Amino acid sequence: MRVVFGLVLVLGVALAGGAMYLAKDRIAQYQNVLASQQAKLAEAVTTTEVFVANRQIRYGEPLTRADVRPVAWPENAVPAGAFADALELFPEGDDNPRVVLRVMERDEPILRVKVTEPGQDAGVASRLGRGMRAFAITVDVASGVSGFLRPGDRVDVYWTGEGNGRDVTRLIQANVQIIAIDQDDDIDRNRPSIARTVTVEAKPEQIASLAQAQATGRLSLALVGVSDDTVAQDVEVDSDQLLGVERPVEVVEQAPEVCTIRTRKGSEVVTMQIPCTN
Repeated sequence: MRVVFGLVLVLGVALAGGAMYLAKDRIAQYQNVLASQQAKLAEAVTTTEVFVANRQIRYGEPLTRADVRPVAWPENAVPAGAFADALELFPEGDDNPRVVLRVMERDEPILRVKVTEPGQDAGVASRLGRGMRAFAITVDVASGVSGFLRPGDRVDVYWTGEGNGRDVTRLIQANVQIIAIDQDDDIDRNRPSIARTVTVEAKPEQIASLAQAQATGRLSLALVGVSDDTVAQDVEVDSDQLLGVERPVEVVEQAPEVCTIRTRKGSEVVTMQIPCTN
């Protein structure tokens, strides 16, 4: 009996050892294949260094070296405006840091459009494009689209006032971008609020039109859809069109054309009527 038990024990140990050897060999094969595939992938994809956020960074926060880290990024897929050099991202160190203009999530690339220049604050002036100016429009709950506007939205501006003796509403500026609501220029705000002023970005000649319109009538804003790439054409509606009133057309009769000729008889000048020839 003891001999049989010993034989079974020896056979079991031998089988277990063989199984372990086979498993170890199979695992080694898998590891070799994986290492080979990773090596091929590294050869196929060329990477470069890009700085990303270490944590969620919100609007208005200064960007420091502790907030970012470099990662390997596919060279042919680097986002436009990404930073690949620490000296470019922090040219003046942490003494004059850039300020965040848009919320950035963890592992999101740091982009130029989402931060200010070094030492610059996150105010409205840093958001204006070249040749553009900021202009404040007074609004209320109705003209301000019930508080659903936020920085970054685009609006059409309508003027309502008196023109040629009639009440007229006219589109005066289309696709104007909002850069601030009251004193808030955070583009990531998502809670509606009733604004008193809306600051828009426009060219100087557009601002002249807006200022004149605001001084002579009432301005209303119409929100443009995010994916809407159309530009509204000239629009004008007066009270007669709104009510369907047709005013009689005044016909001005022209007086018949009279042709004359002047002749001199001695010291006297005589005017004589003659047929008109065209």
